[in-house]
Amino acid sequence: MKKLSNFINGKSVESKSGETTTLVNPATGQPFATAPNSNAADIDAAFKAASDAFPDWRDSTPSQRQRALLKIADAIEERAREVIAIECENTGKPISLTTTEEVPPMVDQIRFFAGAARNLEGKSAGEYMPGMTSMIRREPVGVVGQVTPWNYPMMMAVWKWAPAIAAGNTVVLKPSDTTPASTVWMANLMAEFLPAGVFNVVCGERETGASLVNHARPDMVAITGSVAAGIKVAESAAKQLKRVHLELGGKAPVVVFADADLAAAAEAIAVAGYFNAGQDCTAATRVIVQDSVYDQFVALLTEQAKQVAIGAPADEDVFLGPVNNSNQLARITDLLSRVPAHAQVTTGGSALDRPGFFFPATVIAGLHQSDELIQKEIFGPVITVQKFTDEAQAISMANGVEYGLASSVWTTNHGTAMRMAKAFDFGCVWINTHIPIVAEMPHGGFKRSGYGKDLSAYGFEDYTRIKHVMTNLGA
Repeated sequence: MKKLSNFINGKSVESKSGETTTLVNPATGQPFATAPNSNAADIDAAFKAASDAFPDWRDSTPSQRQRALLKIADAIEERAREVIAIECENTGKPISLTTTEEVPPMVDQIRFFAGAARNLEGKSAGEYMPGMTSMIRREPVGVVGQVTPWNYPMMMAVWKWAPAIAAGNTVVLKPSDTTPASTVWMANLMAEFLPAGVFNVVCGERETGASLVNHARPDMVAITGSVAAGIKVAESAAKQLKRVHLELGGKAPVVVFADADLAAAAEAIAVAGYFNAGQDCTAATRVIVQDSVYDQFVALLTEQAKQVAIGAPADEDVFLGPVNNSNQLARITDLLSRVPAHAQVTTGGSALDRPGFFFPATVIAGLHQSDELIQKEIFGPVITVQKFTDEAQAISMANGVEYGLASSVWTTNHGTAMRMAKAFDFGCVWINTHIPIVAEMPHGGFKRSGYGKDLSAYGFEDYTRIKHVMTNLGA
């Protein structure tokens, strides 16, 4: 059994609690490591380290911060095989897809924020009152507490710490209790390039996360997680009036018009729906199809699902790995045990009888807007299909959920695409594609999907505060 440790003030340290959690390989269902189940004393120590490190890191120059992040990106790229092996053992992800679809964007995102460190701008200085010159300073918020999820452990860690550290903040990050391995590895690597205390990692379960969020020290708390977790964070932060950044759940509508290239759409939607075993807040899992091509499209999606290769991380040509943990597998199974009588499971629908937490690519047709499977985030390899007649109904169905993170529309009509893009109440709209993400563009939602942006200059600015400075020209 491997043994993970917390990383505080530039070194690996044991938890003061002495308690541990067991990490399980989702592809085998077998334990492979232990991690600390940290307590309030560990959180105190991490925030003290971050607080002590903050003044010097805040006063570092943008070029110094840029240089540190570029070195981190280079080191991760050079040691990619090492972190890929760690990530895939901890998550069950296919090695081939993690190699091509996660590490390159992750490294690119670090380099983007390294560049952003030197491009932070405010309003131009000027005289808005006779005899006085005003200017705007953008400053780091301070010490930031962050919580990351289990679906993309290493990439979501980057989305959190890279903009925060680039802007001059210091960080205490708690990874998910089921997937801390790659984040701990990253902290050890980053220590070569960052002053002690700038980046700290504390492992633990839900109570550890609550201690981090409720702690008096952080000036800002940022999480990626469930709506329920986001509400608790917002409630806690409100009592202390601290800043909050929330990237929560999603239920992406995928609206397919009759004039779309149906075969191409079905293939692309299957990729975007089953990638990472559907464990993605932006996954293309809620398909809404125009009635005249509905039956044809259900058949196309069903055939695509049947062709999805499922297997363990090292299996050749595998696309669909296991879901992350036994609780998530049980949740998916429970939701699908209640498929309403008016709906049809055209393929898949039940967990596979094999070691690990495998669920097959599944299609459920004939669902109604009010059905639980439409309104709740399944977070698994399950695509639902509904039918619409006209644009107005498509918009109503697309927007008729509590989430507002991502969406897509499939059509060859430019006007239709533009009208839908305007009408969708979602933070991202893709047209004739679904799921591509780039560092330069913001990722974040509306409604119960949270607020704040990851990636882009907008995400970078979220980790800054604005100060007005006015000087008397006659003094």
